[in-house]
Amino acid sequence: MQSQILIVGGGAGGLELACKLGRKLGPQAVSLVDSRLFHIWKPSLHEVAAGTLDVHQEGLSYQMLAHDNGFTFVYGPMQALDAGRRQLTVGAIYSDDHGRREEVLPLRRIGYESLVLAIGSTSNYFGVPGAAEHTISLNATEDAERFRLTLLKLLTQAELHTRPQAGVDIVIIGGGATGVELAAELREASGVYAAYGFRPLCAERDVRITLLEGAPRILAPLPEKVASAALALLRQRAIKVVTATRVTAIAADAVTAGDIVYPAQLVVWAAGIKAPDLLGQLGLPTAKSGQVEVDARLAVPGHAGIYALGDCAACAGPDGKQVPPRAQAAHQQASYLAETLLRQQRGKPPPQQPYVYRDYGSLVSVGQSTSVGSLMGSLKGLSWFVDGLVARLMYVSLHLMHHRAVLGTLRTAVLALARFLIKRSTPLVKLH
Repeated sequence: MQSQILIVGGGAGGLELACKLGRKLGPQAVSLVDSRLFHIWKPSLHEVAAGTLDVHQEGLSYQMLAHDNGFTFVYGPMQALDAGRRQLTVGAIYSDDHGRREEVLPLRRIGYESLVLAIGSTSNYFGVPGAAEHTISLNATEDAERFRLTLLKLLTQAELHTRPQAGVDIVIIGGGATGVELAAELREASGVYAAYGFRPLCAERDVRITLLEGAPRILAPLPEKVASAALALLRQRAIKVVTATRVTAIAADAVTAGDIVYPAQLVVWAAGIKAPDLLGQLGLPTAKSGQVEVDARLAVPGHAGIYALGDCAACAGPDGKQVPPRAQAAHQQASYLAETLLRQQRGKPPPQQPYVYRDYGSLVSVGQSTSVGSLMGSLKGLSWFVDGLVARLMYVSLHLMHHRAVLGTLRTAVLALARFLIKRSTPLVKLH
């Protein structure tokens, strides 16, 4: 198999790039490789974990997106890269039919003219004992679904328990956007679960949520006013927030931070990310973070025709600072690379201007009804604090903007209306 432009990773950046290029060049020129069949916007995984969003309704089929946007979808995990031969190896896909493993798709090798790596990131456990074995990280849909099903099981067991201290202890490690959003979403969802069949449970008493953060405050990269507003909202929801604490060990039923032991039946790791280990095996230059090094035009030095974007790319700005691993950075890089590769296909020189990251601010969801955040102005250092319903509407609009990039305006509007109506005819949380 041969593809002029081969993109590995169907996250926000990789998928948007495939859609932009596919509409212009067609499926014979553009291919997207991913190890999953469905795409979901990663910032919404905390809603999937809490059960307030059904992944089977939210997920978008890569096959459908490929058909509608004019690219070829290749199902399977990236296994190896031969940069000299410009050839990527995609692993086989197997089915598990009643314990019998059967090959569905064989191992494949795909030739390319241009390769874009957009494989995202994975959890960084920083060597904490028990972290990998006893925590769940919201890196993919299967992680969020595993958390949700485990929570349902624990709620069922707690409902049948007669001890005064019966309930569920949830510890979230990491006070960044993922940890804060999950904590708030879980508090709202726990109240809804109590209404849908778990009536003996009192949400605030029986679903105990603790958020642990190593920095002096939560949401450390964001303005202090945003962090203070989020902290106040979490405490209003009876969520215990502990800052300036370092987790030293994690067991099956407890989290240890210094001299304090927190009981925990369910632990989420949201304390940091790193580049996938596979990147270090491809023969490409990598930074200390494990990310693939790229220059100001997102190209990998010393390897003609290879680019990287998003969380897996170590990209420095004009000031020498690394571009943060955020969805807006991946979106901007996808737009930049789309222009670069389109000009390349048409025999034109690359854009004269290098890629420059532009920070438009940050929004953090604190439940289904409110958000907090800051919006960056056109003047350096100028920002506006936003909260409440206005911030919530802006947060939702970010999701719709991503959908618009891969589905188009009309289909995004129809999908948004359909989901609004479905929520009026189904439980507020997924109960199965």
